[in-house]
Amino acid sequence: MASRRVSINDYDSNAPSNLFRTNGQNLSGMGNKKREINAPLIVVSNRLPFVLGKNADGDLVRKQSAGGLVTAVAPVVVECNGTWIGWSGSFDLKPNDPIPESDPEDKAPTAGLKSSQIIPVHLDKSEIEEFYNGCCNGTFWPLFHSMPDRANFVSRDWKTYCKVNDKFADCTLAALRDAIKKLDAAGDYHTAPLVWIHDYQLLTTATKIRQVCEAENLRCKLGFFLHIPFPSWDIMRLLPWDDQILQGMLAYDFTAFHIEDYCLNFIDCCCRRLGCRVDRTNMLVELAGRTIQVKALPIGIPFDRFVQLSEKAPAFLNMSDDVKVILGVDRLDYTKGLVHRILAFEKFLDKYPEHREKVVLLQISVPSRTDVKEYKQLKDETELLIGRINGRFSMPNWSPIRYIYGCLSQEQLAALYRDCAVALVTPLRDGMNLVAKEFVACQIRTPGVLILSPFAGAGGTMHEALLVNPYELDEMANVLHRALRMPLDERELRMTQLRHREQLLDVNYWMTSFFSSMGALGDDAGDGNADDGTGLPSKTMQLQLDDFDMYLSNHIAGAGKLSLILDYDGTLTHLTSHPDLAVMSEETVKVLQRLSRMPDVNIAIISGRTLENVKSMVGIENVTYAGSHGIEILHPDGTNFVHPVPRQYEQKVAELQKVLADEVCGDGAWVENKGVMLTYHYREVPVARREHLERRAVEIFEEAGFEPHRGFLAIEGKPPVTWDQGRASIYILRTTYGVDWSERVRVVYAGNEDAMLALQGIACTFRVDPSPMVQTAADFRLSGPDAVLTMLKWVEKEMHKRLPTLSRTVSNSRVQSAALAHSIRSQMSIDQKEEEKEKMILLARRSKLTTT
Repeated sequence: MASRRVSINDYDSNAPSNLFRTNGQNLSGMGNKKREINAPLIVVSNRLPFVLGKNADGDLVRKQSAGGLVTAVAPVVVECNGTWIGWSGSFDLKPNDPIPESDPEDKAPTAGLKSSQIIPVHLDKSEIEEFYNGCCNGTFWPLFHSMPDRANFVSRDWKTYCKVNDKFADCTLAALRDAIKKLDAAGDYHTAPLVWIHDYQLLTTATKIRQVCEAENLRCKLGFFLHIPFPSWDIMRLLPWDDQILQGMLAYDFTAFHIEDYCLNFIDCCCRRLGCRVDRTNMLVELAGRTIQVKALPIGIPFDRFVQLSEKAPAFLNMSDDVKVILGVDRLDYTKGLVHRILAFEKFLDKYPEHREKVVLLQISVPSRTDVKEYKQLKDETELLIGRINGRFSMPNWSPIRYIYGCLSQEQLAALYRDCAVALVTPLRDGMNLVAKEFVACQIRTPGVLILSPFAGAGGTMHEALLVNPYELDEMANVLHRALRMPLDERELRMTQLRHREQLLDVNYWMTSFFSSMGALGDDAGDGNADDGTGLPSKTMQLQLDDFDMYLSNHIAGAGKLSLILDYDGTLTHLTSHPDLAVMSEETVKVLQRLSRMPDVNIAIISGRTLENVKSMVGIENVTYAGSHGIEILHPDGTNFVHPVPRQYEQKVAELQKVLADEVCGDGAWVENKGVMLTYHYREVPVARREHLERRAVEIFEEAGFEPHRGFLAIEGKPPVTWDQGRASIYILRTTYGVDWSERVRVVYAGNEDAMLALQGIACTFRVDPSPMVQTAADFRLSGPDAVLTMLKWVEKEMHKRLPTLSRTVSNSRVQSAALAHSIRSQMSIDQKEEEKEKMILLARRSKLTTT
C-alpha cells in the first residue's frame, strides 16, 4: 500500500494548532501556549550526542556531533534535566572515568548537557566489531534495505548484539529507577518516565526493559523510532532471529517509522511471523494482551538553521556562470546507488550531447566503514568508473565529473546546495534521506530542481520533486535533461511548495509529534486514538468470534473430523500460585462438554500434571486425557498407554525432590511431584532472588540427569525420554482415527511449545502465553484462557452447523457411535426420546433372544 500523498493544504489547515518548536527552553505551540514535557525523559541511542576525543594534554574533551536528532532533542533533554544514554565512541573511557563538561565557549546544542545527565555504555573492541560491524552493518543494514544478497548471518555476531543490547537495557533501567525514585520522593506516584530508544542498533533493548519493569512493577512509557527502512515480510523472514527482533520492537508502547509503507511492512511481519492480532486500519498490534501503537512520523531537518547557513556561506566552487552544477551528496554506501547514478550520467552525455561542457556532476562521497572490504571495493569501483568517463568526455577546459572523497563542513554543503542547478538524490533504498530536505532548505536564490528516487522515504511526501527509478538508467538520463531545461516558473512553483512543507514539518515538528503521540506533552491527549488521556491506545477491540474466521475458516472448511488438542494450565485455566487453584471457568466446562458430544469432534487434553490429576480437574466424559506431557494416555473407551521410563529415573524423583527442597526452596519457591517428573515453582520468589535460584535449579536437574524445561516462572525436570507433547499428540491422532488420519482429520492445537514443531504444517497451532517475549513455531498466538474460550466458542458455532445432517458417515468405533446417539437424542423432543428408549429396550431383548 502506497503512503498517503499529503498536500500543502493538509498541512496549512493543521499547522497553527499542531506545530511545536523548541523555543528557548520549552516546547511551544504557535499560540504562545507553552507545551512542556510532562514526564522525565530518557533518550537512548547507539552513540552519545557528542564525540569524545583527547586534547594535546591527553585529557578527554567533547567535540560537536552534527545531526538533526542531536540538534532537536538535546535542548529538550537539557531543559527537562533528562538523561542521554549511549556509547561514548571511545575505548579510552573507563567505567569510573567522569564525562567531561562542555567547553564554556561551546555553542553546540549539547553545550548545556551536564555530565550528570550522561550515562555512557562501555563497550570493548571485540564487542564493537561483532555488534556494530558484524550484526548491525553486516546483517541488519543490507537486509532492512532489501538487499539480502549482501547480508551475512553469523550466530556469534547475533549473540554479541543481544549482549550489547542488554548492556544498554541495564543502563536504561538504572536511569529509570533513579527517575522513579525522584518522582516518588516528590509525592508524584502517577507520572511515568518516558524512555525514547532509537534505531536498528537497539532492536532488542526493550525486551529486557519490559521484562524487568513488569517484574519490579516499574512504571514507564517505552517509545521507539527506526531511522532506516523496515523490509517486507518475504525479506524479513530470511533473518534467523526475526521473531526476537519483532518481539523486541513490540516490547514498546509506541513504535514509529518514517512512512506508512514501513509501518504496514512491520504490521504484516507481526501478523504472519508472530501470529499477532493486528488492526491495519488503526495500525495496532496486539501481543500477549498488550496493544502496541504503530505510526508513521517522517523525520524533518532543522530547516531554519540551514536557511541561515545558506544566507551566510561564501561560494564554495569557482565555476563559470555558463556551467550548471548537478550535485550528489552521499555516504559511500552501496544503498545510495552511486554506480547507477554515474552510469546514468554517462548515458545522459551520450544521449544529449548538447549539454557537454555546460554541466558538471559534482559528487561528494563521505567516507564510510573504510575498514570493510565491500566498502573498499565500492570506492575503487566508483573511482575507476569516474576516471573512465572523464577520460572519455573531458575537454581541455572541462571535465564532466568532479569527485570529492571526504567530509565537508555544513557551511560548505549549504553553499553547494544553494548554488547548484540540480540535486541528484537517487538511492536504491533509503529510510528517509535528509540530503533532499537540506537541498530544499538552502534554495534561497534562483530555484533549482530536485531529482529524487521513489525508494527513499522522502519520495513519499516530496512529490513536487522529479521522481525517477534509479535502476532505469535511460529514464534517469531523460529526467536529468528535463530538469536542466525546466522553465523558471515551474521551478519556482515546485520549490516553493517543497520549501513550505519542509519548513512546517521540520525536525522539531517530528520530535514533538512523537512526544504528543506518547502523551508526553502537557495538556495533550495525544492524537485521538487513546481513551486514557495518554496519547496511546489502551486496548485493541476485544477478541470476537469473527476474529477466528481468519484463523480457522480455511483450515476446517469441509473437514470430516476435527480434533481439538488442548493443554490445561495456562490454556484452559489461568496460571495460579498453586496447581490446585487452577480450575476451569464454568463457561469453559460447558463449551467443552457440548463439543465432546458432537459426532465430528474429538477432544484431547494434555498436561504436565499426572493423568489422574488432570482427569479429576477436567471431569468431562468422552475426552482423551494425557498426563505427564503424554507419557500416560487414557482414551474414552478405556484404552490406556504408558510410555516406558527408565526405572532409575522413577527412583531418582524422591531424591531429587529432597535436593531441590534443601537448596532452592524457601522464599515462596516449592517443588511439585508429578510421578516421573518434578516442577520447580518460583512465582512467589522476590525478583532479586529469582535469577540465582533459577540457575541453581537448572544445575540440580542437569546433575541428576533430568532435562530442565523453562516455563513461566517454573522449571520442569523431565526424564531423558524421546517423548513429548508433540509425539503424544500424533500417537493420540493415530490411535483415535487410524494410520490414515491426516487425510480425513483437521487438527487444532492450543498450548505450549512442545507440540508446535511436531504439528507444524499438519495442524493449526496457537501458542497460549501471557508473556510476549517467547519464541514459537505456532501459527498464531493467544494471550490466555479467555482467548482460548472464544476460539472454542467459534469452533462450536461452526461445527454446530453440521448437526442437522444426520446421514453423515461416521466411524464404527464404540465411543463415536455412543456420542452420535447421545447428540441425536439431545436434539429430540421428550416424546421422541421416550419412543427411542422403547426401541432400544426392544433391540436389547431381541439381541438376548438371538444369543441364547
